[in-house]
Amino acid sequence: MAHTHHHHDHHSHNHHSHDLKGKNLLISIVLNVVITLAQVVGGIISGSLALLSDAVHNLSDVVSLIISYAANSLSRKQASTNRTFGYKRAEIIAAFVNSATLIIVAIFLIKEAIERFLNPQGVGTGIVIALSILGILVNGFSVLLLKSDSERNMNMRSAYLHLFTDMMASVAVLVGGILMYFFGWYWIDPLLTLIIALYLIYMGYQLLKSSTRVLMLFTPESIEVQQIVKAICALGPIENVHHVHIWQLNEDELHMEAHIDFKKDIALSEFDKILVDIEKLVYKEFGINHVNIQPEFEKCDSKNIIVQD
Repeated sequence: MAHTHHHHDHHSHNHHSHDLKGKNLLISIVLNVVITLAQVVGGIISGSLALLSDAVHNLSDVVSLIISYAANSLSRKQASTNRTFGYKRAEIIAAFVNSATLIIVAIFLIKEAIERFLNPQGVGTGIVIALSILGILVNGFSVLLLKSDSERNMNMRSAYLHLFTDMMASVAVLVGGILMYFFGWYWIDPLLTLIIALYLIYMGYQLLKSSTRVLMLFTPESIEVQQIVKAICALGPIENVHHVHIWQLNEDELHMEAHIDFKKDIALSEFDKILVDIEKLVYKEFGINHVNIQPEFEKCDSKNIIVQD
């Protein structure tokens, strides 16, 4: 099996960022547990749906952060004979679960908001204003902690989205609290709930789609299989490239396997040289960092690029 060595360079960097991610997630978990409890109590006392829905939302944050934290820890575990990839997919599964729960939370919020529109209720605004400010501060802090990792990592993005939408929800609750306090516009409460929920569905769906693509072993959207085949065929005495599989293991690793038919019966040492060229080419042009090539000469097998096994 031929492997590239491109992915070893950032190993120490990865280890460091993993530890930091874990620490940031832990801090966010503790903060969110505190705020959930405060909002449940406050929501019950004040009778604010927006506060209670914010509390439910915070609870879903806690769960999603715990899932992300577990996945982040698991993904570091070493590979073993019966888990040859280790737990590198754990973070993708976490992103999938978290984005699915985002959408479910949103649907509940919409249902609640519609019921409130149909029968508006008075709300104790003082508590609402105080607790929503607390929510903004705590979630805002957590959002800042996770922001940089969220851009590079699907799992962290799912945790970040839960927190970010939660912070927006607290902002909405605050605005609603102030408007209700001064003008008695109680319909603001459900309206804001509705807007937050729709945003959640939009963001959750995007993440659900991208994590599903990875779990289904789809070829990443940025990659054109035909172009790779053409580029490889241009190297050395290659007759054709067939039986190609390209998939993403997780966000850092892109794998490709293929059979390559040679025009002449070359020595293994010569194949190794060509292999190095292939590895360099697919890494530089397409970002593929794990390559597994099966060399063949006049072998009777299907020569289709994509073979349905």
